Amino acid sequence: MPHAVVRAPVRLFHRLVLLLFLLAPCAVLADASTGVGIARISISDPVSGKPTEGYVFYPSSQPAHGTTALGPYDVAATMDAPAMPGAKPLVVISHGNGGSNLGHHDLATYLASHGFVVATLNHLGDYFRDTSGVGRIEVLAGRPIQVKATISMLLADARWKTLIDPDRIGIAGFSAGGYTSLMIAGAKPRFVRFIAFCDRYPDDKDVCGHRADFEASARKQGKTMEQVLDEMQGQLGRYGDTADPRVKAAFAMAPLSLIFDEHSFDDVHIPVYLYYGQNDHVLPPEANARHIQPLIPTLAGVKEIPKADHWVFLPPCSDELKKEIPAMCRDPQGVDRAKAHAQINADALAFFRKTLDVR
Repeated sequence: MPHAVVRAPVRLFHRLVLLLFLLAPCAVLADASTGVGIARISISDPVSGKPTEGYVFYPSSQPAHGTTALGPYDVAATMDAPAMPGAKPLVVISHGNGGSNLGHHDLATYLASHGFVVATLNHLGDYFRDTSGVGRIEVLAGRPIQVKATISMLLADARWKTLIDPDRIGIAGFSAGGYTSLMIAGAKPRFVRFIAFCDRYPDDKDVCGHRADFEASARKQGKTMEQVLDEMQGQLGRYGDTADPRVKAAFAMAPLSLIFDEHSFDDVHIPVYLYYGQNDHVLPPEANARHIQPLIPTLAGVKEIPKADHWVFLPPCSDELKKEIPAMCRDPQGVDRAKAHAQINADALAFFRKTLDVR
């Protein structure tokens, strides 16, 4: 009898906890948001020695009023609006192969409207104006170094350092940017795994489309692809450590992760959240996101978007972008990109609030 008396309130307590957990996402979505400012920044790229462009999104005391047209994007932020004072958590967003510093503007403005400072950058050698470094060590090892340089610049800059809490920094990324996020978290790739992937998925043009060119280049050097990739492996630390201990959480969307193996995450000690599309034809989940899911010891969450392909993580396209990049703007039947982004943004906010101790 005493046990039954004890169990009843315990069961009630558990039900209340479950109810609060289920209502938590609604509470997050109901939170009041602020206006958002946006400002251009320039980052010195340690890889190329050249400057690269980026943006900072931040909470503003100026109320939100429509959007700002920046290239083909309508960005829900006001250029150089006054910033709300006080140190805030920082999230850096890393774009995918051939992407841009505005390629995830909706996630950036959403986080900024809920109290975060968000920084973006163009990854030189792998952005929309120049993809000449794709598949080379300058990009594979250089991407996380460029993110680290962005963080260092912001923490040293008189305009931004008072707005950022250096103990609450996160990273988010899509595709090659998801790979970058995992590298920043401490993951170590095994480049030779590219060969097995391209043997299995020879029609994957996004990852393996230049395989013949790389093999021809290797033959000219009198080497096999295995030898070339092993040499690249030895250059992983060419620009310094690819991990950044200042970063406390990583949100990886459809990450390029086929080159990680069972020991790649031995040095990952921060929370990681995985997001992917069920029918991703660029980075098949079974060889990427689902492949690494059981390998990450600090996995904090994973979500699959039903029926979605790779490009669902790009914001809904403007009419201009639909003409320029139609394949990246189309979704499979049954996928609503706007609704998917509402959920992605809410999940990212909840993840970073929890992992960066935002109250």
